Amino acid sequence: MRDVLEPASSRLDRGEPFALAVLVDAYASAPREIGTAMLVDAAGQVFGNVSAGCVDGAVYELCLQALSSGESTRSRYGISDERAFAAALTCGGVIDVLVVPVLPGSRAADALRAVIDAVERREAVALGIVTDAASGGGALLAVTDDDSRDRAVGDSRMLAAALADLRRAASAAAPVTLRYADVPGDSVEESGATEVLAVPFPHAPRLIVVGAVEFSVALARLGAASGFEVTVCDPREVFARPDRFPGATIVHDQPGRYLAATPIDERTAICVLTHDERFDIEAIAAALASPAAYVGAMGSRRTHDDRLARLRTAGVTDAALARLRSPIGLALGGRTPEETALSILAEIVLVRSGGSGEPLRETHGPIHPDAVVPDGRRRTDAPAAVCADAVDAVVARWDGGGIRL
Repeated sequence: MRDVLEPASSRLDRGEPFALAVLVDAYASAPREIGTAMLVDAAGQVFGNVSAGCVDGAVYELCLQALSSGESTRSRYGISDERAFAAALTCGGVIDVLVVPVLPGSRAADALRAVIDAVERREAVALGIVTDAASGGGALLAVTDDDSRDRAVGDSRMLAAALADLRRAASAAAPVTLRYADVPGDSVEESGATEVLAVPFPHAPRLIVVGAVEFSVALARLGAASGFEVTVCDPREVFARPDRFPGATIVHDQPGRYLAATPIDERTAICVLTHDERFDIEAIAAALASPAAYVGAMGSRRTHDDRLARLRTAGVTDAALARLRSPIGLALGGRTPEETALSILAEIVLVRSGGSGEPLRETHGPIHPDAVVPDGRRRTDAPAAVCADAVDAVVARWDGGGIRL
């Protein structure tokens, strides 16, 4: 959903209505992940999509209808759907799409504005979407660390519990479906449930590029396009210029000193592209001492061997050196800065996702075998969703005093 926040923000600023279509559930194979969104404004402009194109036309029409009626709708699309000839998933999966009209001054507009403001402040936040029509489907909820303005939906105690759960879901790796029993004290099976899809917006991952060389120009551009917050560190102002790296944060400092001081977490990738021993050793040592998920360094195999010896002399342990991706990138066969940048970013994605790097035509089974839907498992049928994260499936129950897990 992050890719529609910018057009949503500009329309909220101008007080213009738009419709937000969100993929809220999926079964078996589906082309997009839960939480993916499409935005359609009053002029008919479209941003984003909820499929690979096979049902987007039908969802577009639903968005226009929602703008006209002011009402939310939920529709299911799949190869076995009775409307399959009009709109179907050729992959054989089934998806549920919720379309929400976001009108000026509405609670939906306020909630979305709160989420966008938090994202712009680099704060983790989650957007809650009531997905079942029986419980006011289409209502949006938002809570941030410094703003917990209530949104009217359901029982006030249920709302308080949902907002608390949204706070906890803000840093989740994937959307989470929360279920709350409609009758306090009952289980969700006994009294039915209100479902809220929590779409998390953790702070964007960082890509720190050391060295303002031409390979860095291409990598910074590709990294920004892939959703990274890009920082380029090089003490040489003549090379590290904003016009060479538009949109990136430029740091004129010794790379080792900067990496030792800047906040780095497990969502950070560090690429040392200087190929200059005056900067490399100190920078790589500082990067390997950090919790960064990816540390790579450019250079030939001879340079790599010499660099390892220098790093060991500097006190870097073999355990730390085992984390170093050098020579950097995957063996794609390219040579240009753009092709090299692609190989580097591909390796970053591989490390982050735990992929194999094999051609898909040489593998078997699901294309995304580790992908999960909100109940924590890939489904082939369509049971009710339960509260879950990307690892453990857990059922949330409202018992009158809070959510019991």
